[in-house]
Amino acid sequence: MANPAFSNSPAFKGNAPTMTVDQLNELYGRPAATDSDRTVAPEPVMLPADERMTYEDTIVKTLVAFALLVAGAVVGWIVPVLALPAALVGFVLALVNIFKKKPSKALILSYAAVEGVFVGGISFFFQAMYDGIVTQAVLGTLGVVGVTLALFMSGKVRATPKMTKIFLVAMLGYGAFSLVNFGLMMFGVTDSMFGLRGEYPLLGIGLGVLVVLLAAYSLVMDFENIKTGVERGAPRVFGWQAAFGIMVTVVWLYTEILRLIAIIRGGE
Repeated sequence: MANPAFSNSPAFKGNAPTMTVDQLNELYGRPAATDSDRTVAPEPVMLPADERMTYEDTIVKTLVAFALLVAGAVVGWIVPVLALPAALVGFVLALVNIFKKKPSKALILSYAAVEGVFVGGISFFFQAMYDGIVTQAVLGTLGVVGVTLALFMSGKVRATPKMTKIFLVAMLGYGAFSLVNFGLMMFGVTDSMFGLRGEYPLLGIGLGVLVVLLAAYSLVMDFENIKTGVERGAPRVFGWQAAFGIMVTVVWLYTEILRLIAIIRGGE
């Protein structure tokens, strides 16, 4: 259950040769080969330097996406009732961006703006319940992202096959718990805002810390994917896909930290 924004794109697969955008699209659309119609795959073509994905260009694209997310968050804060429709539209746009063969700048930036409205809306509601919680969550998110990036750049933290397997198992367990918890809330078994997490604060806090760690490791895998894309000379347009992937992880991290702080402060 690695970030699907990266896992569904051959541009970030370490065992694939460097290809142009057209070759990547041809790879996606190629029908399954049979013994009678197998042909030799086209030789990979190294793109000119100015057409390849770079760290600098990816950073710029990521900053542009987050600027739109912040602008959307301002709208969501002012009109918080837009949070639910924004969540639905954002979910659809996320699926489109995940399964689209070639990254679309317009669709990714649209997702950023809509997801920002959702984040701003839920932030407003949490702020109304717990004064100062949004500032705490933002600082917490920036802290986790900053420390994770610093550790990754220093080489002290890397995604390993063993850790990734543990991550996948933990994510599957968390997904199963979330479904059960949602069901209990829907059928009125628990009337807590956070379901079992709210009924049993120690469970909620422990689970919250675990999920924050999972989100941090997801960031490490995102950075690894970007490193792979740059080193393989992936087409420059995939910088937008990288920006989308980072944004998905950071928004998930922020909402989990927001919920964790709310559970902690709910017991004050």
